[in-house]
Amino acid sequence: MAGLLQPGTILRERYRITGLIGQGGMGAVYVADDLRLEGRKTAIKAVHAELVEPSDGALREQARAQFHREASILARLDHPNLPKVSDYFCQNGCDFLVMDFVPGPDLLQLVEEARAKGEFLEESQVLSWTGQLVEALRYLHGQHPPILHRDIKPSNIKLTADGRLKLVDFGLVKVMVSDEARTVTVLQGRGTAAYIPIEQYGGDTGHTDVRSDIYALGATLYHLLTGRPPADAKQRFLNPNVLLPPRAINPAISPHVERAILWAMEMHPDDRPANVDELWAALQGERELNQSSAHGGTVSRPSWPQAIVANWPLVWLSLSVLSVAVWLTWRVTAG
Repeated sequence: MAGLLQPGTILRERYRITGLIGQGGMGAVYVADDLRLEGRKTAIKAVHAELVEPSDGALREQARAQFHREASILARLDHPNLPKVSDYFCQNGCDFLVMDFVPGPDLLQLVEEARAKGEFLEESQVLSWTGQLVEALRYLHGQHPPILHRDIKPSNIKLTADGRLKLVDFGLVKVMVSDEARTVTVLQGRGTAAYIPIEQYGGDTGHTDVRSDIYALGATLYHLLTGRPPADAKQRFLNPNVLLPPRAINPAISPHVERAILWAMEMHPDDRPANVDELWAALQGERELNQSSAHGGTVSRPSWPQAIVANWPLVWLSLSVLSVAVWLTWRVTAG
């Protein structure tokens, strides 16, 4: 079943394929009717086993068992900003993950519509959406063990008719276990270049944690507020100046929001927020940050001329006191 499924194909005697949502190198996502529950539509992710699993029979079975084990973890998740995983199975050499179908546009469509009009999305609207994303990530990262999404980007965020966001596509979810040497991945993949941190370029060999999702969220906010995706981490590693500050593109962005985005997009994980709550506080202006470098590098301290300008009243008072002290000393000595 390496080719695309045709409309009318029935899987597991229950799901009738009605169309293709999207496809990639490892498989495809379809919309299907649930024949047991009239009127219910599902999104089915098909993963071609021969493309992502080892050729050795024993290892292939081990990989398939891993898929089912971790799909069962996803099926236990229940959050209003995440689609519900309702089923998973194998058929004719393919693994399938069945989720709720989420109607409505994705945020990439909305940002492209605004850009076509020569406009930017309103910061207040983007931050309102971000609050929902933070709730979803707080829930995922708070699982035991934590669950990473690893492919946060505008096209993976759907907006429903009632204004609720859904973070879709669990294709790259990674389950973190206490023994990092045994960290496993539900469905292998690397995400989309503009939104993934440098540590994720190693695929499953690189160390990723909740701060990797925070980088992707920061890159997503950069795109939503500027109308263009940011330079990817590999480009930034070679040339730190390639990342333009968001306000250089959209001056309407608040300074504290720009600083929070650049903080989330720091190259080294240790320089990013430790969790989504820290990032959310910074986005709301509730956490003071030093001015980030113009290119999203390490957080810099102000230079001494900037410090003098920022603290000129104190500097003036100090110089005045010093002048008086020198004058009094001279009078006493002269007398």
